[in-house]
Amino acid sequence: MGRIAGVTAAETRERLLRAAADVFAQRGYDGTRVADIAAAAGVSNGALYAHFGSKADLLVAALHAHGRRLLAGLFAADPNRSITDLLLVIGRWLPRRRDAPGHLVVEALVAARRDQDVARPMRGYVGERADWIAGLVRAAQTGGELDPALSPDALAHFCLLLSMGGALVTPDLHPVDDAEWTALLTRVVTALAPADTTAQSGAPQ
Repeated sequence: MGRIAGVTAAETRERLLRAAADVFAQRGYDGTRVADIAAAAGVSNGALYAHFGSKADLLVAALHAHGRRLLAGLFAADPNRSITDLLLVIGRWLPRRRDAPGHLVVEALVAARRDQDVARPMRGYVGERADWIAGLVRAAQTGGELDPALSPDALAHFCLLLSMGGALVTPDLHPVDDAEWTALLTRVVTALAPADTTAQSGAPQ
C-alpha cells in the first residue's frame, strides 16, 4: 500500500485527513495507531509519514481541514451574509453538532491534557481559530455591526468556549430547544451591537 497509481500527493493527503477524522472519531486518539489510519486511507505507513510527522500532527491537521470545509460551506451558501449573522448561524448549529470536527475537537482537547506532543500543535490550532474570530469581530466593529468598545480577543475567547463546549455537551447529554437557543443567541448578539443601535432598536415606535 504505497502511493496509489494515478493519485497525486494532494489527493493522498486528503485521503489521510478524511481517514484520520473517521478513525479518531471511532477509536479515540489513544486507541488509534498510525497503521490504522494508513490502512483506512489505503496507503502505507511510509506514505503517511511523508505527509505528517506524527499522529499528533495528523490529528490537528484533520481539525484544520474539516474546520475549513465547514466555513467554506457557510460562506458559499451566502457570500453576502453579515458577520453577526454568520456568528448566529454557527451558534445555532453548535447544540446539534454530531460531525467529525466535533469528535476531533474532543479527542484533541482530552489528548492535549496528557500529551505534550498534542498540546503543542493544539495551542497553535486554538490560537489560529481565536485570531480568525477576532479578525471577524474587528471587521464587524469597522462595519458598525458590533460595539467598537468590545475586546475582539475576549469575544473570540467567549466564542471558542461556546464552540468547544458544544462539542463536549452533545444533544445526547443535554438537548436544548432550537427556538429557545436561537432566541438566546439573538439576545446576546443584540447586546453586543453599538450602544446607539441597541437604543434605537429598543425605542418605542
